[in-house]
Amino acid sequence: MTLSAAQEQIINSIDTTADSSHWKDWKWQMRNSVRDLDTFETLLGIELSEEQRGAFRKTVEKFPMSITPYYLSLINTEDMENDPVFRQSVPSPRELDIMNGDMQDPLHEDEDSPVPCITHRYPDRVLLLVSNTCPMYCRHCTRKRKVGDEDTIPTKSAIGKGIEYIRNTPQIRDVLLSGGDPFLLTDDHLDWILGELRSIEHVEIIRIGTRTPVVLPYRITPELIGILKKHQPVWVNTHFNHSCEITESARTALGMLADGGIPLGNQTVLLSGINDCPRIMKALVHKLVKNRVRPYYLYQCDLSEGLSHFRTPVGKGIEILESLIGHTSGFCVPTYVIDAPGGGGKIPVMPNYLISWSTNKVVLRNYEGVITTYKEPDSYEPTFCDRKCDSCELLLNLDGADETKSIGIEQLLSDHDQTISLVPESNTRYSRRKGEG
Repeated sequence: MTLSAAQEQIINSIDTTADSSHWKDWKWQMRNSVRDLDTFETLLGIELSEEQRGAFRKTVEKFPMSITPYYLSLINTEDMENDPVFRQSVPSPRELDIMNGDMQDPLHEDEDSPVPCITHRYPDRVLLLVSNTCPMYCRHCTRKRKVGDEDTIPTKSAIGKGIEYIRNTPQIRDVLLSGGDPFLLTDDHLDWILGELRSIEHVEIIRIGTRTPVVLPYRITPELIGILKKHQPVWVNTHFNHSCEITESARTALGMLADGGIPLGNQTVLLSGINDCPRIMKALVHKLVKNRVRPYYLYQCDLSEGLSHFRTPVGKGIEILESLIGHTSGFCVPTYVIDAPGGGGKIPVMPNYLISWSTNKVVLRNYEGVITTYKEPDSYEPTFCDRKCDSCELLLNLDGADETKSIGIEQLLSDHDQTISLVPESNTRYSRRKGEG
């Protein structure tokens, strides 16, 4: 891959001796993250007005900035104010507008934390916060209160306490690593965390939430893929918000993960001025699926402080869902959710397709507006469930079927099965033997 003109300009402004191998080194990218306005202007070859510079300085005093040179190179300097990359990465004075209803921790993650680094909200799964560092400080981050705060960097000891909580809580079968970005940990540290979790018998799956394929795709290295493969099943959820973020470098990173056998999902946040358009969202989900990433969630923007200018009405999300359901493949449609303030968890929000119902019929409408009916069964008798779960003595086989039970010619060829012939049920001779002829 050759560098774009913008990338050439940026890398030469940082270090005239650097070349494309440095550009594709994720540690070089992190070392040269853009954290101040002067560097931002120099690398992009632009100059902001004094008013813009003053507003910028005031904002970063509360909400710091960090942008990788790679993500910076995607900014369209010809139309910066309307550019989705610029809006997601560069501080806006509107972040200082604290509205009625805004909260520092709207999801009450800190209150649902029984031990350090753990948020335990749902019965069978937990959030394990392993980092508070990100390759880029997204302006719409729901954890703005923690980003860049050196006092809240999870230590190995604190993470160990979180893992011990998981080990002592048998109902936890699903652990989601988040932060910060877990992929900013060193390979050895991530390998240690995954190894500790994999040693816990009741942990069935591990998920990792990361934005590195979007803002630092070079972090997806063969060595990282090797670590993830070692601790399967591991799922990775990315965070693309706009189709313009799916660049050649991002596609390469996604391809490496998919080829490594890592199931991929994507979580998008609905953001005013960035992706609150059915056409933009359809282009995004189509590009994701084309790159083997399943659109998983579409989040309504949280009530965190500093995000009010990003929020849309819930009706905008419903409108986008209406434009996707039925109009494109079902697996292209994410689940639209509101993460309930106060820690109530994700609540799905959908267009209404059920118009009415009676005891024997339901009335539905489809994506075209066609109204139809579905006839209910005349009577419904549960086959095996009497709804008395407390006294249930049924032996429900929930394990996988036994594949060692052979049938047909395979059955005759096997040594462990004593069957010597296969006879059609209608065979006259066998019917006589049974006295049925």
